[in-house]
Amino acid sequence: MDDRKNRKTDHESEDISRLRGMTEDIQIPPTLEPKAVEKMLTEKHKEQRRRYYRRYIKAAAAACICLAAGATAAVWYGNSRTHTDSTAETADAEQGQRNVSGQERIVRAENYDEIYGYIQAAERAWKKEARLNGSARESSSVSDAATGRSPSGMDTGVVAEQNSSAYAGTTMGAAGDYSDTNVREDGVREADIVKIDGEILYIVNGRAVEIVGIKTEEMQELSHIEVDEDSYIEELYVQDDRLVLLYTKSEYDDGTGGHDGYFREYTYTDTYDVSDPSDPEKLGSISQSGSYDTMRAREGYIYVVSDFRADTAAPRGSIDDYIPQVQGDVLKASDIYMPQREMGSQYTVISAFSLDDPKERTDSKAVFGTSGICYVSTENIYITEEYYDESGSDVTQTSVRKIAYEDGMFKGAAQTKVDGTLNDSFSIDEYKGYLRLVTTVSSVRSGSGGWFADFFENTEIQESEGSNSLYVLDEELNVTGEIHDLAPDESVYSARFMGDVGYFVTFKQVDPLFSVDLSDPSDPKVTGKLKIPGFSEYLHPYGDGKLLGIGMAVDEKGITTEGVKVSMFDVSDPADVTEEEKYVLEDMYGTDVGYDYKAVFVDTEKNLFGFLAYGDTAKYIIFTYDESAGFREVFSRELNFYGNVRGLYAGERFYLVSGNSVESFDLETFEKVDDIVL
Repeated sequence: MDDRKNRKTDHESEDISRLRGMTEDIQIPPTLEPKAVEKMLTEKHKEQRRRYYRRYIKAAAAACICLAAGATAAVWYGNSRTHTDSTAETADAEQGQRNVSGQERIVRAENYDEIYGYIQAAERAWKKEARLNGSARESSSVSDAATGRSPSGMDTGVVAEQNSSAYAGTTMGAAGDYSDTNVREDGVREADIVKIDGEILYIVNGRAVEIVGIKTEEMQELSHIEVDEDSYIEELYVQDDRLVLLYTKSEYDDGTGGHDGYFREYTYTDTYDVSDPSDPEKLGSISQSGSYDTMRAREGYIYVVSDFRADTAAPRGSIDDYIPQVQGDVLKASDIYMPQREMGSQYTVISAFSLDDPKERTDSKAVFGTSGICYVSTENIYITEEYYDESGSDVTQTSVRKIAYEDGMFKGAAQTKVDGTLNDSFSIDEYKGYLRLVTTVSSVRSGSGGWFADFFENTEIQESEGSNSLYVLDEELNVTGEIHDLAPDESVYSARFMGDVGYFVTFKQVDPLFSVDLSDPSDPKVTGKLKIPGFSEYLHPYGDGKLLGIGMAVDEKGITTEGVKVSMFDVSDPADVTEEEKYVLEDMYGTDVGYDYKAVFVDTEKNLFGFLAYGDTAKYIIFTYDESAGFREVFSRELNFYGNVRGLYAGERFYLVSGNSVESFDLETFEKVDDIVL
């Protein structure tokens, strides 16, 4: 489910599909499979470039929106709809209340015809925009993106993308002396590509999960679980004696519905009994339409989120092509929440089941529109959607839809829309019933043919003279407090809400770290602003009065990056924040942590944090921090692997998982103990 998603272009997806076809009969390591290579390239290099050249965000956004299949519904040109009440559902408390800003209530679909009309409206909008630009090529590309097919009839979504929501290692405390995924929200657990329970390592390795015993110094491969060739394991989750395996599977539809054959994607959640790790026993499986996005675990229930794109070319009668399915059955119209405008072609599908009975789902819902950042608090799921709508607003906007959850059941609660867009899941946070958001507000420029034409006709795109805003919303998503015009002509790069105080970093040439007093939801106030060169892409609380920042050192002109920078901020007085210490890795040009906080290991009790940095080589580095001595490298390991790497510990040993290899080290001295290749 949780940070900025890196949407893939049609050409990228076509290339991957061709590559898969060429290599069907060749046995290659999982880390070199097309999907793994694609994910590594798009998530690491493209995202780094995007962040360093944020001043050209409008052009990048236009490119992504026009070309990326995953973002097809993000820029519809349509009027917001004021829903009329249906007899059966108006009295239902699930419809919510109209908020002060006049936004529509969160409303469920009346029937499939209503949904089909929205899908066709979206298709017509794309075609109209393409005609205005006088380019049949763009029209064809947009249509392919909207339907999820390539011109050859193949599904451009065959390769599912990894969600950029993120984690960091943290101590389990009473549960045992070992690290676990650092969740986005306290009390809500998450999946990852590696899990540890003190005695066993569970590792995603291509189409398999490797189960490795670590009770002794010599690691031992105990067993493995493998999925079908047309499947790709995304993440896994471990709780007690249950292993939850989350993967995306591509299934071919031969086109018997009256159109060309294509691949459909489904998210599968398989649950295993691993009380005997040498002999896992499958207990149940849940399927739902779309590629895997994220998951959460709360009080014995698993909540799985996937992204499903409707086939906009499907005839009205082919309901399976534009309505998501769960366990092979299409969702009822009343289980689908409608968007705030009369068009759309993508869904966020959410299903739940109990770990005690993993064979049956407890509930499923879909939010129709465009899947964006998904943030999950202890009681609510927030689905956001970015708008770039010249006809409705002259600035970028974000729709926020709130779905309450409890004991595996869902209920639509409220929805609203605010100006600006979110940087990642840290830019949205719920606290004591209030939702706080910090957004970057950019103008939506209107030209002779719209921004679409401006981009493809190579018309000069002006730098946005935007700014940033902060909102505080109540339980019905009414605005109770707001601050506007923060850091003009800069963008939010990172944020962290810590109780009654919020911190966020913007960047253009220097790195202003803002602190905001949120103790009065009706009157938020900026209390401090620290300006230093460079920027922090990730912020993490690091003990009493300390805030760790990981990002990039940049020259005073804000043009040349000078290396990866770690900063320790003294936030004991939020009104007078200072950079207590900094450390620059001069030979490194980037990290993963800015868009995937799974990639950072942090344990404040052990005073250790680590991450993978990139330069001429890839290095995994672990630091410790002392107020008098500053930052100190205690471990550095050069790696040949540029994919997802995890560092975690159990007892007296630290484990570095890199692709299909695991190395163990003494946690005190970091001397090597053992290694194993899976």
